[in-house]
Amino acid sequence: MPDTSLPQIPPQELAERLDRGESVQVLDVRAPDKVARGHVDFGPELEFHALPHSQILRLPDVKDLQLDAARPVAVICGHGNSSKQTTAFLRERGYQAYSVIGGMAGWETVYVARRLSPTPSVSHVVQLDRVGKGALSYVLVSDGDAVIVDPGRHVDRYERLLTDLGATAAAVIDTHIHADYLSGARAAAARWHVPYFLHPDDGVSPYDNRPGTLSYQPLTDGDTVVFGRATLRAVHVPGHTLGSIALVADEGLALTGDFLFIQSIGRPDLAGKSAAWAQLLWQSLERVRQSWPGDLLILPAHYATENERRADRAVAARFDVIAATNAAAAIQDERTFLKWIEDHASVFPDAYRMIKETNLGLMDISEADAEVLESGPNQCAVR
Repeated sequence: MPDTSLPQIPPQELAERLDRGESVQVLDVRAPDKVARGHVDFGPELEFHALPHSQILRLPDVKDLQLDAARPVAVICGHGNSSKQTTAFLRERGYQAYSVIGGMAGWETVYVARRLSPTPSVSHVVQLDRVGKGALSYVLVSDGDAVIVDPGRHVDRYERLLTDLGATAAAVIDTHIHADYLSGARAAAARWHVPYFLHPDDGVSPYDNRPGTLSYQPLTDGDTVVFGRATLRAVHVPGHTLGSIALVADEGLALTGDFLFIQSIGRPDLAGKSAAWAQLLWQSLERVRQSWPGDLLILPAHYATENERRADRAVAARFDVIAATNAAAAIQDERTFLKWIEDHASVFPDAYRMIKETNLGLMDISEADAEVLESGPNQCAVR
């Protein structure tokens, strides 16, 4: 970590150190209610502590924080201001403290790229892990042509990756209209002058049926997107949204969006139509159980905990493993499944409707508003 007059650490570096399993302590100095809504929860060796900045300054003995003075302490706040004061306070008392630049606002813009095994026609399969959201997007490359799936709004991250891969964007796809984060798909497609694909059932607001103003090319069940030597085949799997799709490549991997996660399934209640959409979700599950091979690699658009990672830190699993261990996917009876969905209902953030309608082009919001709307981890799974 850098050693300056006021030592700081970029959130990207913090994420990469935690991802490598380095022993780093994180001290969150925000108010308890903000910590409860979302905090750093990443890395196999993370040691997390939380106490408001004002209380830390009043501690009779800093040892009450139970921090190890021999190991680094990354101090994080909302935007990187009060963390500087806490960092100075701890430094004066012998701790290896570093203020996280940009605070949690910066943390939620961090993406960690992981390269997965290629397929016969896809030379690069890259999973981009937006660690503050638990959101996953993908870049697939074949013969220098790239398809970007479910990108976040930070399009520059994808441009840098394309440059590193020596690839040129050929298409951008959203597996559905997202409710927990602002999609970068339309902006990316416009910047790169490539088509943007979406299932037409997701091109209207699920709340009042207003058509979105976004321009897209429809991608329906059985349609294909060809790039380089590769082909992505769309599988319509409604339930989380009416237009949810999965994308299958070489019958070896499936990008499942918010339809199917490693340990859960996409919640069907985000438009207030839980009962009807839960039935669609069941039908989608039945369909893929009957048609997808057990060794198909599932690559979802979200995760909720570190337990959903493989040993290499990627979020992925074989379909047969998911079918056996995922509580929702393992249910074999429709009535039992619908009851399980009902029993696990929970409240989702008020911001989700605004985010979804912004993604449909029905609202315009500022960058500052985007930061507020997206704050906190995703809540897209039934849990």
